[in-house]
Order: sequence, then structure tokens, then C-alpha cells
Amino acid sequence: MGSYSELLKTSGVARIIAAQLAARFPSGMLSLAFLLHVEQQTGSYGAAGLVLAATSIGQAIAGPLTSRLMGQLGMRPVLVTTLLVCVAAVIAIAVLPLTVPLYMAIGFTAGLSTPPVQPAVRTIYPKMVNSRQLTPLFSLDASAQEIIWVVGPVVTTFVSTQIGTEWGILLAAAIMIGGGTWFIASPELGRVRIPRSKRRLGVVLTRPPVLLATVVGFLLIGAAAAIEAGVVAVFGHDGANAGIVLGIFSIGSLAGGLFLGHVPIGPWSTARRMFIVFAGTALAAFSMDFWWLAVTLFIAGIGIAPALAVLFAIVSASVKFSDTAEAYGWVGTGQLIGAALGSALAGFLIDGYGPVGAFWAAGVLAFVGVVVPVLARRWHPDLRGRDASPIPDTEPVPVTPS
Repeated sequence: MGSYSELLKTSGVARIIAAQLAARFPSGMLSLAFLLHVEQQTGSYGAAGLVLAATSIGQAIAGPLTSRLMGQLGMRPVLVTTLLVCVAAVIAIAVLPLTVPLYMAIGFTAGLSTPPVQPAVRTIYPKMVNSRQLTPLFSLDASAQEIIWVVGPVVTTFVSTQIGTEWGILLAAAIMIGGGTWFIASPELGRVRIPRSKRRLGVVLTRPPVLLATVVGFLLIGAAAAIEAGVVAVFGHDGANAGIVLGIFSIGSLAGGLFLGHVPIGPWSTARRMFIVFAGTALAAFSMDFWWLAVTLFIAGIGIAPALAVLFAIVSASVKFSDTAEAYGWVGTGQLIGAALGSALAGFLIDGYGPVGAFWAAGVLAFVGVVVPVLARRWHPDLRGRDASPIPDTEPVPVTPS
């Protein structure tokens, strides 16, 4: 834990971690808030899953595009514009009486305009710490983001069930405004400029580690999204049990990230962490009891933050600095397509087979998430004793005072 204390004492690190967590906090609320609201309005988990899928597809399309635009227009202009459009779309879903196609259209708009906070901050990190601190920083970041998934579902479930589903969405919109403004105002965004990439859009995906991280992220987040839908279906809208179980799931991820963050990253690291996720998910499908789900999903959660930390590190070590934002955009796109598939598949299986269907979907996605890195281990960077910083560009990267 000493390296984490050292990291947080580094100038600006604690502030930027806190600001980006606040800016991204609504992502831990909106999927569940949309699910609860649309299901209540339409009476169908399948319809709610379609709206979540449309939102995630919009985010997936936007990921590499808005990330690349930050290198052309600057981080702040892109972040401000996307924040304003996204907030307007989110509020519209909460307050307007809509049909399912209109919910999907506005959800798609909200996804398409999601501020690219994650690619921005992960591009900034290598310029804030030395190479020895970078891998622990990715691990700390992946662990800290679980606060979003611990607190977000609990808050959303409480507000949506006790006050109203529209208020759960409006609360997320308010936090989006406050957190986004804090992050955009952070001095680190003025000190680091992402250089314009010389490559065509999408070429970075030809780097095997980036493609591997994108595919595994797709499978990992798809499994997590299916689990989330399944837990909500098990416990319904009456009480906070769904939020509590999802919070325990995320606490497992937080604990795993903190305790496994120092383990050296080798060719088998991703497969081993994904196996933990699969094992816990497979066990969860055997019973829909509250305590059984709490324990088994805690086990599954232990692998999530460590797996994400490995994916971030292998991407960072495999691309030039000018391509890092786009690379993380593609990784984010993979995760969001996974969320779309996981949510939609879980919704239809819940309608057909009950809540256990969602856990079947999650188990299959997690199992494939083990198989892929096993088969692709020769393309997995071995970072044991190596620097995880991006490959330097041949021209100087401008760094200006804020």
C-alpha cells in the first residue's frame, strides 16, 4: 500500500483522480436508472434493455471519434460540448413522455455525446508520474472507479424506488454537471496537449495488444452488464436489495484491485483475472438467494478491477503517446458494445427464462473472456520489469502552464 500513498502525494494525482471520478460517477447510475425508469414506463425488461443498448451503441460510436478530436481541437472544447448535449438528452429521458423508439433515439444521443473523460485522464496520467509509478496508478485508478459502482447503484436504487425513477435520472444529470465542470476546470487539462495523430482513424487497432484489450474489455463489461440486469430482475423495485448486492459486487472489485495491483503483469495475467470473474459468475447462477448472490458476486468482482488495470497497462505500453487517447477510445468502445450486448441479451433472457437467464449470459461472456487471452497470450505484452509508459513520439509534446 506504500506505493499508493506515494502516488497520492504526487502533485495533482489525488485531485485529478477525484475530479474524474466525480465526472464519471453518473455512469454508475444511468444504466440502472434508465433500466428502472423505462421498465416502469413500458412494463418490459426487453424494452429497457433496448434503450440501454441504444445508449451504449451511441457511446461506442463516439469513443474513438471524440477521443481523436481531443488531439485536434483540444480536450476542453470537446469535453464542454459533449457535456452540454449529454445532460440535455439525459434530462429529456427523465421528464418527457416517450415511446420506446423515442427513448432509444434520445438514449443514443446521450451515448453519442458522452464526455470522453476516461480517454482524457488516462492520456494525462503518463505525464504526471514517473514510469515506475504508472502501473500502480492504473491499478489505483481501476480500483478507485469501483466507488462509482459501489455507491452509484445504491443511490440510484434508493432514489428511484423511494422517490421516483425520474428523480434517479435527474440526480445523475446534476452530478454530471458538477463533476464534469470540476474535471474540465482541472489545471492538468491545460498542462498537457494531446498531439495530433498522423495515422488514419482505426489504424491503432492493428496493434495486437490494443485489439486484445478491446475484445477482452467487451467480454468483461458485457458480463458485468448482464449481472446488473439479472440482480435488478431478481429483487425488483421494492427495496434496496438490488443496489446492495451490486454494491458488494463492486466492493469485491475494489478489494481485488488494491490487493492485486502490485502483481507483475505477464502473458497470463489477463486470463487469470478473467477466470476469477467467470468462477464467481458461474457459481452465482446456482441460486437467486440474497446471501448466495452477495458472496458469489463478491468473488466475481475480485477479478474485475485487476483485469481492467492490466488492459490499461498493455495499451499504454504498446502505442505512441499521440495514439493513446484514440486507443483508449477503442477500448472504451469495446466495453460499451459489451454493455449493449450484455444488457440486451440479459433483458430478453429474463423475459423468457426469468432472472437466472441473465446469469447464464454473464457466465458465457466471462468464459469466452478467459479463452480469448489464453489463445492470444503470445500477443500479450510481458511487463515484468518493463516500463508501461507510451512509446514516445518523434516530435516534442508541448507542455504549457495552466
